[in-house]
Amino acid sequence: MSRRVVRQSKFRHVFGQAAKADQAYEDIRVSKVTWDSSFCAVNPKFLAIIVEAGGGGAFIVLPLAKTGRVDKNFPLVTGHTAPVLDIDWCPHNDNVIASASDDTTVMVWQIPDYTPMRNITEPIITLEGHSKRVGILSWHPTARNVLLSAGGDNVIIIWNVGTGEVLLSLDDMHPDVIHSVCWNSNGSLLATTCKDKTLRIIDPRKGQVVANNFEEPVALQEMDTSNGVLLPFYDPDSSIVYLCGKGDSSIRYFEITDEPPFVHYLNTFSSKEPQRGMGFMPKRGLDVSKCEIARFYKLHERKCEPIVMTVPRKSDLFQDDLYPDTPGPEPALEADEWLAGQDAEPVLISLRDGYVPPKHRDLRVTKRNILDVRPPSGPRRSQSASDAPLSQQHTLETLLEEIKALRERVQAQEQRITALENMLCELVDGTD
Repeated sequence: MSRRVVRQSKFRHVFGQAAKADQAYEDIRVSKVTWDSSFCAVNPKFLAIIVEAGGGGAFIVLPLAKTGRVDKNFPLVTGHTAPVLDIDWCPHNDNVIASASDDTTVMVWQIPDYTPMRNITEPIITLEGHSKRVGILSWHPTARNVLLSAGGDNVIIIWNVGTGEVLLSLDDMHPDVIHSVCWNSNGSLLATTCKDKTLRIIDPRKGQVVANNFEEPVALQEMDTSNGVLLPFYDPDSSIVYLCGKGDSSIRYFEITDEPPFVHYLNTFSSKEPQRGMGFMPKRGLDVSKCEIARFYKLHERKCEPIVMTVPRKSDLFQDDLYPDTPGPEPALEADEWLAGQDAEPVLISLRDGYVPPKHRDLRVTKRNILDVRPPSGPRRSQSASDAPLSQQHTLETLLEEIKALRERVQAQEQRITALENMLCELVDGTD
């Protein structure tokens, strides 16, 4: 008589649990746009959600600690002239987020640590290069300021956000709409899925498809009969993939191993209400003291609900086997180094003492000045005419410096007003 051997795994008993009601974010008008992105992005500082907005596109950015009911006048990030379709936080700067829109543009935003008094309407930079709507964004995992965008024009553009320049344009690899794009761990290759039902592995710097049309899958798992889009989230530290069905009310998770059958079903987290979208917290934003290995931010019609995945452990000590060193916020390469052919693995950090987000860091954008370009050679000009571009350049630089100074002054005043308001509230509470 044979006995069934139970597979050993420290993740067999991972369980999901929704946060308490007072830990959710209430009264948020989640976008109703019919698009297949997650509509939500989160990092150790902020939660960003694409919301309904009249006369254009917008998303809301909330400090993680600002749970409960969100004021209807809470400032939004606005600027797009059509609905926002995707958002993505920069992995190397927790105050920088990119947004893609139906208006064919990509905008990059600097989010202050303090709560602004009014809508944020001025992006750091606007990236224009797509001819149709832009629905996919993905930051490079190891190179500073490198951002990928994919649009309805079936084109993938890789940008240097620091200069606003196009590094690479992949415009002849997809005959139909691109559904998803993902970098590998060091950013040397891309994986894409397309409406033509083909998975492609692309070397972006060579502009070549290095693999596609995988004939035999290593594992085949039938999920259900729903036709909703699956949002996959993979944690390389634990080798667990989480599948969240858009419009579904469950999260299924599987462990990936090197030996057959490769994919092992672990469990399913189920709730009553379907999800409109889902955010996935980076590993450095988790609470290691509670053996938390994943945290999702589930979008409902009018709220966002955190869902925590935990490995049950009796000990209160740091669990080394659950938390190997994980990618931190420091980039390993500069944009020009990556473009020149260099590759580097992510710079890892330990979570033994928890993770403390670094202080606010500004993203510096250096735009090329068109006035620096020499005029074409031609008939000899007078001395005054040749000096004109220099004077124009000087005037433009002076104006830019004044605008920068004014912007800094406005931000300082906003911070001062916020501090005074907080003091006033404390005084009022004290008198009560």
